[in-house]
Order: sequence, then structure tokens, then C-alpha cells
Amino acid sequence: MKIVSLEAECALNEGVPGDAESTALSAGGVGQVTEAVDNGHYLRRQAAIESNARSYPRRLPIALRRAQGIYLEDASGKSYIDCLSGAGALALGHYHSVVTEAIERVLADRIPFQTLDLTTPIKDCFVEELFSTLPKEFANHARIQFCGPSGADAVEAAIKLVKTATGRRSILAFHGAYHGMTHGALGLTGELGPKLAVSGLMADVHFLPFPYAYRCPFNLGGEAGWRASLHYIERLLDDSNSGIASPAAMILEAVQGEGGVIPAPDEWLWEIRRITRERGIPLIVDEVQTGVGRTGTMYAFEHAAILPDVLVLSKAVGGGLPLSVVVYHESFDCWQPGAHAGTFRGNQLAMAAGTATLQFVKDNRLHVHAATMGERLMGHLRQLQQDFLCLGDVRGRGLMIGVEIVDAQAEPDRLGARPPCRELARRIQRACLGHGLILELGGRQGCVVRFLPPLIVTKGDVDKIAAIFGKSLDAVGISG
Repeated sequence: MKIVSLEAECALNEGVPGDAESTALSAGGVGQVTEAVDNGHYLRRQAAIESNARSYPRRLPIALRRAQGIYLEDASGKSYIDCLSGAGALALGHYHSVVTEAIERVLADRIPFQTLDLTTPIKDCFVEELFSTLPKEFANHARIQFCGPSGADAVEAAIKLVKTATGRRSILAFHGAYHGMTHGALGLTGELGPKLAVSGLMADVHFLPFPYAYRCPFNLGGEAGWRASLHYIERLLDDSNSGIASPAAMILEAVQGEGGVIPAPDEWLWEIRRITRERGIPLIVDEVQTGVGRTGTMYAFEHAAILPDVLVLSKAVGGGLPLSVVVYHESFDCWQPGAHAGTFRGNQLAMAAGTATLQFVKDNRLHVHAATMGERLMGHLRQLQQDFLCLGDVRGRGLMIGVEIVDAQAEPDRLGARPPCRELARRIQRACLGHGLILELGGRQGCVVRFLPPLIVTKGDVDKIAAIFGKSLDAVGISG
């Protein structure tokens, strides 16, 4: 597949979206785009055939045709900067050479695509590389379980693991959490929308307050807010009348992603680890979206200098291909053979791509680069915040950033937060798409604009992303 240079693609995005220049990326590519076969053609076919559960096309009505680096091209030939990155799965962007070369070597060597849980040299290499990226104290006593293709399957496996190891049944989760859409994982997820129509979700799940400084559940904010959360949790666990049986585990995200890009304070995480350790409660850290350098460290839990008992990984760990694993302390390895299985847990292409990605991120210190680029992008966004009161809060870690959109005309609460404004967030997202920038929404009421660019993003790319976002705010007609 031939694609023009990134420099040329950058130049394309300087033009008015949808103009004649934006079709130039098609030249010499995978066939020529005609007026009859454009985004609308494929979107109509998709709507006629696919499930009503489809979600992204409703907010991002495009049909993707090809990609390179941080860029995507749609069926009409228009180029976009991709700040979605496969929901964080594409740490190195699209068609990075180290990933494509790793895949090509698998094909050239005629290695089986799928091997169930039979071992291979590629699998052995992947495990060694993955463990080399983990804190030594954790890796030296770790076991790994390969799961089905998705992070949700790894969450399911983690829950089965801790229930088997402890003989207990209660699970502690957090408000705002997202752990997947399978039956058990959905029971651990905070968002109500997908849960309301599904009865009989996993029993004995108990939700706890997550520290959310901008909308503090205790109406305190700052350190007082997260300390109140800790006090509540510790008192609850020690209360013989709490109604919660001794927990099999606590599961959390060090930075909530779908919940609105909410980083947990390091001190809070440290205390949560103390609380769970003192009470013998296994701590599961879900790093499906935050893992492999996304937040400025290889793994988000490292910001707080803690070690989980169980670590859930997917997305970037497979180099953009389907793969998920659970890494856990050897003391929990008491389930029986066949206790968790899955046909596609032996995806050799994903293991090769994952090994290449892990090596590249580690060797090039892309986690450090992500921290630097994230600070640069948040600096731009906070500057825009001075001019647009609808940007209620700018937060995040590394290249996992959220901007909470609020009603600028409403009165703020005692902590300075205005009501969320979902419709305005959607208008901003549509305007960004029109200007060649793909962003997703999340958080309470879908009012948080999320930035998840590939970790290879440059200073120039960051500046361009911020400029397009600012231009889109102007286009929506928002006044300060």
C-alpha cells in the first residue's frame, strides 16, 4: 500500500476540510475514490446490515480506507489526525515499521496464526519482553494467563482467578469505572446505560467513591476529597454491619478512561494499596487502556510506586492486534487446568506485534516522550480554557487527556464546577471531525472530550492538534 509522506499529509490538513487538496492522499493508493463510493455509501450499507449496538459511527460518521502514522483517510479521500488510536490500542500509530516487519516475519516463517495455549518461540519472546517492562519485584514472582482477544475477557479471567484463590465472592469496584461489556465486566462498570436492559449481572459487586476532584462526591475537592474517600472505604471494610461479605478483590483503574480521564492521586493509590494489603484483599489494576507508556510511565500504577496483585492488560500490549493477558502474583496460581480458556489466546501475529511494540516503547523511552507531549498538549488546552469558559476542566496523565465540557452560562457549584453539557460536547466533536481531527467523548453524560493520540506524536503534531481543536471551538460559535 502506497501512502504519501507524513510531511505531505501534514500539509493536506492545513487546507479547508473537504477541499480538493484533501483528496490528494488517494493518488497512487488503493484504487481511486469515486463520487458513488464514498463515506455515505458504506455508512448506509453498515446501517442496513450491522447491529443497532454500533456506537462509534453514530458520532464519527466516516468509513475508513487506509492509514499511516497518526493519520487516517476516509473513503472520500479526506485525511484526519487520529486522536482515538483504536481506543488506545495503537501505541505506535498505524503501520509502524517495527510492527509491520514483525508481522511479515511471522508470515515468512509460516508460523501458525493460532496455537491455543501451546507454546512457541514467539510466545516465549513475548513473555520475556513483557516481564522486562514490569517492576522487577512484581515480575520476579509473576505468572501469566493468556486470555481471549479483548480486555473484557482478561477482566473476567482476573475475577475468576481471585474468587478461586480466596474462596470469597464480593468484588469492590468504583464509581466511574469501565472494565468491559461482557456480562461480568459490565457488572463492574459504573456507567448505567448499558446495564439497564440486562438483568442478572454479576452479584456482590459494591461500588466505592473514586476521587474526582472536579466533581468531588463528598463536595470537598482537593486533598480533603480524596482523604474522605479513603476514610469512607476503610471504615466500610471494618464495619461488621456494612452488608458486604469479605471481598475477593478490589478492581480499579489508576486513570479512569471511559469514565472521563480521571487520574487517581498518587497518595490515594498508595493508601488504597495499604488498606487492601492490611486486610488481605487482592488488588486488581486494570491497565487495558493505560498500559505500555500511555500515561508517562510504562504502567500507570508506577506513578504511585505500588504493586498490584493482579494486572490486566490488552490493547497496546498486542501492538494493535487482538491480545489480552492477566499477570498476577504466583501465590494466586491455584486454579485447575482448563479453568480459563479461549480459542484465540494463542494469536502469534499479536504476540509478535506486541513484542516489537514493547521493545520500541522501552528502548526509545516513549513513556517519557508521552509525558512531555502530554504536558505540551495540556498546556495548549489550558490556554484555550482561558478563552472558552465551556472548557470546565483539563486533566490527564501523559497522552491520556480529557477536557470536560460544561454549560458556561450556568452558575458554578461551591467547588467551581458548572453542569456538564453533552450537546455542546457533541457539537465540538463534530466540528473537530469536520476540521480533520478524530476525538472521542466519555465521562459523565458523555461530556468529556478525550485525547488519545499515538505515542509517536511530535511537538508539531501536538501543536496542530491543539490548533484544530481551537479552530473547532471557534467554528461552534462558543463565546468566552
